[in-house]
Amino acid sequence: MSPEDIDHLASTLKARSGLILGADKTYLIESRLSPVARREGFSNVAALLTSLRAKRDEKLMTAVTDAMTTNETFFFRDKTPFDQFKSDVLPALAKSRLNGEIKVWCAACSTGQEPYSLAMLMDELRMQYPRVTLDILATDISDRCLEKAQAGLYTQFEVQRGLPITMMVKHFEKVDEMWRISPKIRASVRYKKMNLLDDLRMIGRQDVIYCRNVLIYFDLETKKRVLEQMATLLPDDGYLLLGAAETVLGITDAFKPMPGMRGLYVKNQAVATPARRIA
Repeated sequence: MSPEDIDHLASTLKARSGLILGADKTYLIESRLSPVARREGFSNVAALLTSLRAKRDEKLMTAVTDAMTTNETFFFRDKTPFDQFKSDVLPALAKSRLNGEIKVWCAACSTGQEPYSLAMLMDELRMQYPRVTLDILATDISDRCLEKAQAGLYTQFEVQRGLPITMMVKHFEKVDEMWRISPKIRASVRYKKMNLLDDLRMIGRQDVIYCRNVLIYFDLETKKRVLEQMATLLPDDGYLLLGAAETVLGITDAFKPMPGMRGLYVKNQAVATPARRIA
């Protein structure tokens, strides 16, 4: 792989997905793109990258971007964001939403484990909150991930990662060597293809935004832009949940952390929202 081809790949990924590719990522490029090269008929990754730089092939660029995007996830990942939803976010919003609807956006949802975890959690709390309904919107840039998420079909390894056995028994059925989540839980999540670099106002107002473990791949300017757009979607009592290794501090004043709540943020009322509120 020539330095020129790697530079072109890096600039393409940043422009299309916000992903920052460091100069030391040769092994990552080789491992992620080797299957794409074989599938597209190239002799090796170097040949694929040369072709990518030589001509604009939208189909190939989409496949490369999809392959290079990190899609690591599992059910109830990190546990804390779901505990916080149960103990703090849900009780507060249930009191203030007279129609009982709470809108939740799972940004960069990957293969669906996060939104399905929320749907299963809400199902467990149904008796406690009989009037509350979660309107869960899950978005991702990857067609491959969205297809898997919508199918709701997971391997034995995937359902064993973070998923309590009681929930697996209740909400999944065995399909050959795979496990499929129940139609009821699948129907409670809406999926949509979306790039976080796009105008996020098309999402509409949200009460809760989960945007975990994706901003770490963006540069500072992109993080700031995404976070400040998200602030325009949230009402004054809305919540933002980030990954354990992520923060808004030093990036934007649009949010402030909730004391003692790692990864949980609310809008900073002292800062004027730059764009109009979403109805």
